[in-house]
Amino acid sequence: MDIFKKCYEWEEAKEAIRRGIYPYFRPLDGTEGTEARIDGHRVIMIGSNNYLGLTTHPKVKEAARKALEEFGPSCTGSRFLNGTLALHVELEARLAAFMHKESAIVFSTGMQTNLGAISALLGRNDVVCVDKEDHASIVDACRLGLGEMKRYVHGDLDQLDRILAKIEKDKGVLVVADGVFSMGGDIVDLPRLVEVCKRHGARLYIDDAHSLGILGKGRGTAAHFGLEKEVDITMGTFSKSFASLGGFVAGDADVIDWIKHYARSFIFSASLPAPNAAAALAALDVMETEPEHVERLWENSRFMLKGLRDLGFDTGATETPIIPVIVGEDERCFLFWKELLEAGLYTNPVIAPAVPEGMALLRTSYMATHTREQLEKALDIFAKVGKKLGIIGAAKQAKEAAAVR
Repeated sequence: MDIFKKCYEWEEAKEAIRRGIYPYFRPLDGTEGTEARIDGHRVIMIGSNNYLGLTTHPKVKEAARKALEEFGPSCTGSRFLNGTLALHVELEARLAAFMHKESAIVFSTGMQTNLGAISALLGRNDVVCVDKEDHASIVDACRLGLGEMKRYVHGDLDQLDRILAKIEKDKGVLVVADGVFSMGGDIVDLPRLVEVCKRHGARLYIDDAHSLGILGKGRGTAAHFGLEKEVDITMGTFSKSFASLGGFVAGDADVIDWIKHYARSFIFSASLPAPNAAAALAALDVMETEPEHVERLWENSRFMLKGLRDLGFDTGATETPIIPVIVGEDERCFLFWKELLEAGLYTNPVIAPAVPEGMALLRTSYMATHTREQLEKALDIFAKVGKKLGIIGAAKQAKEAAAVR
């Protein structure tokens, strides 16, 4: 058997390309934050994680330029060897203070952060429990670790409680959950999660990739609920609100020191380039000194959520600037995406396994820098295309049927 046989016989992507509904790896000709150019046409960007719009902030761009001139584009080595810069040390200290934790460690990407930190903590006698809608990096990290992984139904903390109750007392236990779930936009029930973990002596790791810059005046999920002291480790990325690339974890100094010496994705990767570190530092400065960006983000998000719901779209249980538009069938979702793009609106189609089967959706997300004119135009496009494809009517019928049941 040729190991490449499955590759040669796989036709799904090729068929979607032939039909003109393949949505992935579409190159952008340029991007200006709230708008982008694709295939020579301008589109309103509502498919980005640039929540605070800081990729175009003058302070962030200037910091990256200066670091590029001073340090060049790469550190060419691991943090263990020649790859640690004073910029990294400053960034880690600033992040620890921002998160109200003793220490922090910076990784080269968000994916590497979860892969390294979680797998480093999981020994052979340990158990990790994760929400079934946690990010793929968390699931992969648990598979890399030496411990046992258990998964609970999304948001079902009663099931988590039962799982934890059955774990032998001599085992170390870590619970990992997203603060904001990246597809549905819902927020974890952190008060209840903390209570369940405390009752069973489990440590708690919160992935705040989509919470930092959004919740808790920018400080994330724990700050949002006033539970910063109750979360043991917080993970964050720089590729969303921080307008850069990279990630970090923050927690007790001894725990961070362990991760620093045992996380393979940290030890065996080239360190975060200086321009990225400098951009993240500048973004942190902006978050701390210009709170109006967070306020505008929420104004825009509330406007779009109300607008989409008033039109009759199914937006699920979102509570954040991530607003899914649930379509159902994969092919219908791709057609909706294509029609919206051609009308001037950039969204992200998401299908299983990123969401449950039959729950294909368009993931939309909003920025502090979107203008009201852009958002009104987006709603107008949604209305026209949604009616044309019968998606608005179907969503209303589904809601009415659910209410009758």
